[in-house]
Amino acid sequence: MSARIDETLGTTNASHVRQRSDDVRLALLLTYITLGWMTIEGAASLLLGWASKSLLLEAFGIDSVIELFSAAVLLWRLRVEASGGATAEHVNLVEHRAARLVGYSLYALVVYVVLNSGYGLFVAKRITDTHESVWGILIGVVAKVGMPILAGYKLKVAARLNSRALRADAVESIVCGYLSIVLIVGLAATRILGWWWLDSVAALALISFLIKEARGSDQR
Repeated sequence: MSARIDETLGTTNASHVRQRSDDVRLALLLTYITLGWMTIEGAASLLLGWASKSLLLEAFGIDSVIELFSAAVLLWRLRVEASGGATAEHVNLVEHRAARLVGYSLYALVVYVVLNSGYGLFVAKRITDTHESVWGILIGVVAKVGMPILAGYKLKVAARLNSRALRADAVESIVCGYLSIVLIVGLAATRILGWWWLDSVAALALISFLIKEARGSDQR
């Protein structure tokens, strides 16, 4: 009887290990997708934002760069677990430090948005090039469709792995989806209505999301 119980426990443990290994590989795949996506999205948003003088696009691009940094940290954490080269305590310590760095970066983004919105509204009164903003709207549409799907997969895997880091990264993907709505509305209204100031005002709508995410990162 004892031998049978030991055999059953051994089979269960082996199955659990295989399942976790599969989940880690899936998490790695999702992270690689995020890295590629954020690289393209960030570069395109920053370049188009600079070309069209759109603060909203620039802020969206910088947020993508911050998410790229977060995904890179998560990649390191997952690869460490996949290789078995570090203790759980060491991984948790690095995760905590990285989360704080991401939080500080988000606070920096808040300062950037506030200062540049004020500059765009009261000093330069910069006018968005609506021709270039069409591409910005397309970037927003792609993010609005894809980010929730990617975040959904991340949340499921994070729950199975009990990974706070992966869950935090999923939350950033969700926030990116919400920010894309602000991007679409702001750029579309600027193009259709010709309200040159709306781009800078709409950028301020990002602040509450960014502060909430920064606080969450700092507390993890």
